[in-house]
Amino acid sequence: MTNLTILQLNDLHGYVEPHSELRRDAHGDFQFAQMGGLARIKTLFDQARQENPGGVIALDNGDTFHGTHFAVQDRARAMVPLINALGFDAMTLHWEFAYGPERVAEISSELAHPMLAANIFCEDSSELFMPPSTIIERNGVRVGIVGLACPIVDKTMPPSFSKGLRFVTGNAELPGHIARLRQDADLIVVLSHLGFPQDVQLAKDVAGIDVIVSGHTHNRMENAVVVNGAIIFQSGCHGSYVGRLDLDVSENRIQGWRHRLIPVDDSVASDPGLADAVAAALASERQSMSEVVGHTDVALHRYAMLNSPMDDLLLEAVAEAAGTPIAFSNGWRYGAPIAPGPIMMNDLWNMVPVDPPVSVVDVTGWEIREMLEENLERTFASDPYEQMGGYIKRMRGVRLVFKAENDKGRRIDRLYIDGAQIEESARYTAAFITAQGVPAKFGANRRKLPISAIEALRRRLARPWGGAEDAESSSTELI
Repeated sequence: MTNLTILQLNDLHGYVEPHSELRRDAHGDFQFAQMGGLARIKTLFDQARQENPGGVIALDNGDTFHGTHFAVQDRARAMVPLINALGFDAMTLHWEFAYGPERVAEISSELAHPMLAANIFCEDSSELFMPPSTIIERNGVRVGIVGLACPIVDKTMPPSFSKGLRFVTGNAELPGHIARLRQDADLIVVLSHLGFPQDVQLAKDVAGIDVIVSGHTHNRMENAVVVNGAIIFQSGCHGSYVGRLDLDVSENRIQGWRHRLIPVDDSVASDPGLADAVAAALASERQSMSEVVGHTDVALHRYAMLNSPMDDLLLEAVAEAAGTPIAFSNGWRYGAPIAPGPIMMNDLWNMVPVDPPVSVVDVTGWEIREMLEENLERTFASDPYEQMGGYIKRMRGVRLVFKAENDKGRRIDRLYIDGAQIEESARYTAAFITAQGVPAKFGANRRKLPISAIEALRRRLARPWGGAEDAESSSTELI
């Protein structure tokens, strides 16, 4: 019997040092804690390698190099050496494409491990953008690893992210890669950034997968699941947790397994060398990012599907900057929670790391309804492969009442704009940030204002934040 250990880090989003996080206590209530940090993660990785010499595979699901000021300010150049120190064996990707395909290729060349994606093709051809797979041998067991990047990049994200590329789900391509790898590999691992619902469907659709290391949807899975013989697990986000799967392998089969979701909290010592390297990398921005820019009386987070207090603040700032009662933004999942108390500049960059301009657009009531029906479909589609969002679109001045179980295009039950029932022929002026807030196909007279999202937040935080003042007219309700 041979023991293999698979270590997972998914959806780091640029968080290289301990940060504020929400975790549930023994009673199920959220409490704040300082979690994460690459130096602590290295300690956990090193401990696993000591416990199982020659038997550890470390995998990164992507969304690694984007999401904080530190990550975006130099397009991940200072971050790559810190990630290399963890000794990963492979990664796949998603938000890395915010820097464009050329920079993604550069990051791939700078990493000590391969980027894998069997589902990204050069536009109008069958040529893959990067290697689809690799084989790693550990303790005499050969493990074939296939990467599946997030397939929504060319469907819901800005065109610059996917210029010259074509993304597919990968379910149709995967059987061929498994058959090819099975000629030399004992086990098949899929390193996926599709999302947990999509990975469950993938396991149902594609035979021959032993393990799916899942990412994208930020699931904190206390227990792995088995679907059609494939063990599936995922480990939260922001580096607050590390996933560990121990496998007992004999005769090219998994005979037993044990899974743990490991909190990266203050019980884990920091690796001194990597802690020093992280501190040195952050030194140039430490003072500017530590500036106190405001105060919140309530906890700010994005850990809710329908509404979130963090986006309530963001959208109030955007609406005030534009002078409109209506505002939209994407339902992003990333962004570390902020405890009641001071808000620092670093928190604003964590909230909206692309710092887009505030924009306005004229949209009809019909367009708003169509836009929200599209968003609900991408969030609650009965076919998991059609789920392409984060959370539900965030809104200010809009009250949405819907039924998630209804079919495509028929989920909205009631829709109100600025306290009154929507008029489909009326034209409304709405503020928004990024094309994910209001996609380009909706509205007219689209224009950018000379103020960015972070500056809008700074201006709003000149007054303390006590929570949304218009909860009745700005809400999303599931019935």
